[in-house]
Amino acid sequence: MTYEQTLLIAKAIVLAGQGIGAGLALIAGIGPGIGEGYAVGKAIETIGRQPEAKSSAQQTMFVGCAVAESTGIYGLLVGIILLFVNPFLGRLE
Repeated sequence: MTYEQTLLIAKAIVLAGQGIGAGLALIAGIGPGIGEGYAVGKAIETIGRQPEAKSSAQQTMFVGCAVAESTGIYGLLVGIILLFVNPFLGRLE
């Protein structure tokens, strides 16, 4: 097997790994979606039971949703980097 063939196979393995890694990183968006939905539901229950606590419940809910959403954004960022920047291909040559 020649050096060019070995390099081609190595590039194919790296690209496959990057695609799989990007897919797994994008799965991270599921957790924040579930968590935010749960948090909003509980905030609505709280407001329904105690309408005077509306501002406190809304403020806490928005902060919690923002923190949860940052996790999904980090996963999206890692997926985009793996798909388009290809940080590992430069190490092969």
